[in-house]
Amino acid sequence: MNETEQLLEQVADRARNSARAQGKPLPTPLGTEEIARAEGILGFALPPLLARLYTRVGDGGFGPEHGLLPLRQALGAHAAQRDSGWRWPEAVLPVADLGCAMYACVDCRSETAQVLLFDPNPGEPDLAWSVDAPGLAGWLRGWLDGTAWFCEESVLGEDHDLELAPWAEFRSRI
Repeated sequence: MNETEQLLEQVADRARNSARAQGKPLPTPLGTEEIARAEGILGFALPPLLARLYTRVGDGGFGPEHGLLPLRQALGAHAAQRDSGWRWPEAVLPVADLGCAMYACVDCRSETAQVLLFDPNPGEPDLAWSVDAPGLAGWLRGWLDGTAWFCEESVLGEDHDLELAPWAEFRSRI
């Protein structure tokens, strides 16, 4: 079993255990045709790991904070943000609602599926984007092991003054 398969198994186990503890079912995984349909709507491909989360684990509802968005909701959030005044980059897909209008987003054109934090609270589009994790796999590992800033058990939790690196590519991608 390779690293990606191990990661998918760990995410699936945590998602199932969390759903069981909450007494609600994990959303059914999507079919590859639903991924293809979403990619057609978006005009770009989902990173392989993200697509596999949706087809192997479930259609959202698991993961950091409020969990991964169901794919249809992610498409809606992407369309709404593209139509907003935030100069939303084309191939950046919101994947998790972190509360307070913040989204964790995946740069679908990045080879590592870089995870970006969109935080509109400063009120300035140029200040709204930062790099949350160099890749989706690392972001998921941070959630699994509790070391990511958004995890309650993390030493980087609420008392930590979160200073993420600004997303240097923002201006070139809008």
